[in-house]
Amino acid sequence: MAHIYKSGLEPSQFLVDNIELLPRGRALDVAMGAGPNAIYLAKMGFEVEGVDISPQAVSTAVESARKSGVNLRAQVADLEDNFYIEKGVYDVIICFNYLQRSLIPQMKDGLCKGGMVVYETFTVEQAQFGKPENPDYLLKPNELLYMFRDFRCLRYREGIIEARRAVASIIAEKV
Repeated sequence: MAHIYKSGLEPSQFLVDNIELLPRGRALDVAMGAGPNAIYLAKMGFEVEGVDISPQAVSTAVESARKSGVNLRAQVADLEDNFYIEKGVYDVIICFNYLQRSLIPQMKDGLCKGGMVVYETFTVEQAQFGKPENPDYLLKPNELLYMFRDFRCLRYREGIIEARRAVASIIAEKV
């Protein structure tokens, strides 16, 4: 499976560091896990929806959101099978630690004009540190940048960013 399930409740530092770039409104967290990024967006005033394949992760996210005093609409779905992103309705779509290349066109279409994608996942260099190791779930050099070449790139980084974490991260705007 491509998604690394984390029960930690700390949002991504990349998301936190760049929150001011994002247009407020409706947000979708794809493969949200236990929801730390979705909950963070809700706390920052976004109307947040999340989706994950794990019923345990989704119930943890909903419960954590409730305890944090924010609303989170969440659903259990297999992103590779029975999930479709509604077209042109989201101001922000985020995805962390999950790679499903076939979902990229839907993510792009799901954004309104001026909407932004925040995407961060592992690169091929991650295999030297352990999981994930399957190349199907690891980005090649500059692949994430290339996937969003028709968007305006606002932030991009790629490489080993912390001990034992090789990732590519992008924030890009639909023009």
